[in-house]
Amino acid sequence: MTDKKADERRRMIVFHDLDGKDVDGEMMPIDGMDETVMAGLALLAQAEVPGNAGSRVRMIFSQPGDEGMSLAHCWFKSGYVLPFHSHNADCLYYITGGELHMGAHVLKKGDGFFLPKDHGYGYEAGPDGVEVLEFRNATRFNFLFGKNPLERWQKIAETYHERAGVWESEVPPSETH
Repeated sequence: MTDKKADERRRMIVFHDLDGKDVDGEMMPIDGMDETVMAGLALLAQAEVPGNAGSRVRMIFSQPGDEGMSLAHCWFKSGYVLPFHSHNADCLYYITGGELHMGAHVLKKGDGFFLPKDHGYGYEAGPDGVEVLEFRNATRFNFLFGKNPLERWQKIAETYHERAGVWESEVPPSETH
């Protein structure tokens, strides 16, 4: 790293939510598109609900360059089901509103969890949805589909179909106070 780049990385950086941008394929490329994933995505297409209808993921901070820290704000609407997946970077999650269900764990505002890189996970948003801050030690990281049986894809598609109308009017818990 050049001295100029090192100096840029050591300076204070102020960021604002309004400057954030939707996470895209450049920041988070999608990997693991096997036959099961393709079949699952076909089920979602049959639900006739856009895949992002129940979610909003925005990068609100990312250090300049290919390496460094990043912070994403995620809003998953009521009942939203995330497919099992992993990332190629360590991730620290902090719930700022609502709740999420991950196996036997119910995590609420003020709770969180840490996942080392390549550790698979998935969760469901609670009845009021969930807002999560995702801290990473990377500015670019992948979304690698994990082992999602067809039954999980069916559950995701059914949720999309059943919740689409409700999701249209939902707002994040942080915007209701």
